[in-house]
Amino acid sequence: MEFEFKLPDIGEGVAEGEILRWMVKEGDHVQEDQSLVEVITDKVNVQIPSPKNGVVSRILAKEGQVVKVGQVILAVQASDEQFAPVSQKPMPAIAAQSLPVPPQTQQLAAPMDRVVATPATRRLARELGVEITRVKGTGPSGRVTDDDVRGAQAGPSAIVQSATVQLGNEERVPLRGVRKAVAERMTKSSNIAAHVTVVDDVDVTELVLFREAFKGSAEKRGVRLTFLPLIIKAVVPALKQFPYVNASLDDAKGEIVLKKYYNMGVATDTEQGLVVPVVRDIDRKDIFQLSGEIEKLAEKARAGQLSLDDVRGSTFTITNIGSIGGLFTTPIINYPEVAIFGINRITKRPVVKDGKIQVRDMMYLSLSFDHRVLDGAYATRFLEVLIDTIQDPKKLLAEIL
Repeated sequence: MEFEFKLPDIGEGVAEGEILRWMVKEGDHVQEDQSLVEVITDKVNVQIPSPKNGVVSRILAKEGQVVKVGQVILAVQASDEQFAPVSQKPMPAIAAQSLPVPPQTQQLAAPMDRVVATPATRRLARELGVEITRVKGTGPSGRVTDDDVRGAQAGPSAIVQSATVQLGNEERVPLRGVRKAVAERMTKSSNIAAHVTVVDDVDVTELVLFREAFKGSAEKRGVRLTFLPLIIKAVVPALKQFPYVNASLDDAKGEIVLKKYYNMGVATDTEQGLVVPVVRDIDRKDIFQLSGEIEKLAEKARAGQLSLDDVRGSTFTITNIGSIGGLFTTPIINYPEVAIFGINRITKRPVVKDGKIQVRDMMYLSLSFDHRVLDGAYATRFLEVLIDTIQDPKKLLAEIL
């Protein structure tokens, strides 16, 4: 019987992808888990495996075509017979591949029938008025990068009608790509979760000194020690003491899912929009391991090189607006998680300590939570335990070293 293969739900808000290349052709024998097609999304490009043994009877999407999740792209005449492998080496299931973006001098190229570029790069070309088929790609396999498009913007032969519309004193920019995905996720979270935010301040004077004491050790290990891994480690004992914070809500089944593992989503600002790579097993790693992983994930995020495994599986999320300068925030929950923790700017302020006014390093902390799962008292107690650990970082020595 013929099996219609649909573009699967790749996850993390990805609704469509572009067919980069077919790795099979009509009439080919294919085996289960053999890679069929490479698809580009706005976050990663992935190789999609065959779910069946059989013969490719129809290819229903062309290379360069943008297809929606759930759209039929190929048909396989299914068979229980084990076929010999085709010429391509079988690939592991959904092997994510990176999308490097090297900055180089760009040139215009002769028009091409098919251009290799991510949907985000195509969006940029439309917004800048660049005919992408006339841009010479400098990425792997001739892929057109964002820098290629920007470099070609001045070429007179590359101008097309921009997707950005100028109307009098207004400019209208289409909501596409990562920006659209962020908008949809934030709207979903805001509409479904019962958001409440509690804000408190914490004296981080000792944490500042603690970080200074370990910066040299971090440098010897080739990592840069920021406040983020220290605070992530401080979160662990609080999550263990208050398990409902490290949870998600399954609305379809009406169940609260308590996670017995600790994966931290780290909200990361990129040119394309906000992404949340995941640092796994934060309870099992020291501050130096966390520092290295956070730095690598941030670099991959800003270069558009995150894999699917890099962005899924978080149990709790942290956002660090303080590195930019925010005094305090009311972050939106990374649904279906039930809470998100916000770090804000460190400032020197006069406070009363031991009956005296002293100048201390102070920081506001924000905890947004889903009131359907967490009550205000529970969330506030969680935050107080976290504050107690941050203010006395020597408590972390056993977990850090």
